Amino acid sequence: MGNRSLLLLSGGLLLLALLWSSIYVVPQTERAVLLRFGKIVEPDIAPGLHFKLPYINTVRRFDGRLLTLDSATSRFLTLEKKALMVDAYAKWRVKDAERFYTATSGSRQIADERLSRRLEAALRDQFGKRTLHDVVSGQRDELMAQVTTTLNQTVQNELGIEVADVRVKAIDLPREVNRSVFERMSSEREREAREHRARGRELAEGVRADADRQKRVILADAFRKAEDQRGEGDAQAAAIYAEAYQQDAEFYAFYRSLQAYRESLASKEDILVLDPDSDFFRYLEKAGARPR
Repeated sequence: MGNRSLLLLSGGLLLLALLWSSIYVVPQTERAVLLRFGKIVEPDIAPGLHFKLPYINTVRRFDGRLLTLDSATSRFLTLEKKALMVDAYAKWRVKDAERFYTATSGSRQIADERLSRRLEAALRDQFGKRTLHDVVSGQRDELMAQVTTTLNQTVQNELGIEVADVRVKAIDLPREVNRSVFERMSSEREREAREHRARGRELAEGVRADADRQKRVILADAFRKAEDQRGEGDAQAAAIYAEAYQQDAEFYAFYRSLQAYRESLASKEDILVLDPDSDFFRYLEKAGARPR
């Protein structure tokens, strides 16, 4: 290979290297600024293919997606001076690429540290204005909205970022008061349980008393109906006996005597001491005798 060919090849490779170093791509998920000797010349580069001057221009990229800041658990005081351990997080994104680079040099770690301090201050301020009930349930959504608004007013101008949302993951009592609170809650629950049991026993006694009363009423009514029906049956039986007696008095007397013999002499161990001339034996006399 001649010197001319070697020179052309070297020039081509150099040109290719310069062309390659002049081309850069900004994805949709990133934000970027173009620097010239460390000074920003293009504050917010649009996504796509771009060109720059090699060794003169520098491109600084940083994540443009929605990011999450997990704040460390902090101790806050409520309006009534009750201590709470609060664990929160914030969702944020880069809004002003130039301001973000100027304030943090494009470092997410620096942005997280500064945003974390601002978040803690905003939460401390909002918790200090509310009671324990408000921050736990009553005004929790309102508190989060106000913290988000307060943060945006601060960090947009200072850091060039936008806070999309702030949420509290957990609110706990400090360890030193957890046990006392638990014991107080336990005693309250035991008191409520005793009240419920006493009320249940009172209701049970009322139900039993009412059931006993209904039982007595039902039994009395059933006894009355049974006596009525028994009286009606006895009356009908007496009427039937009277009618049978009127039809054949002698046969009726004989039949009743047989029933009396059967019932009185049913057992061999029975002993009857009677006058032989008693009417009880008149049907046991000799055949042909006339009953008296």
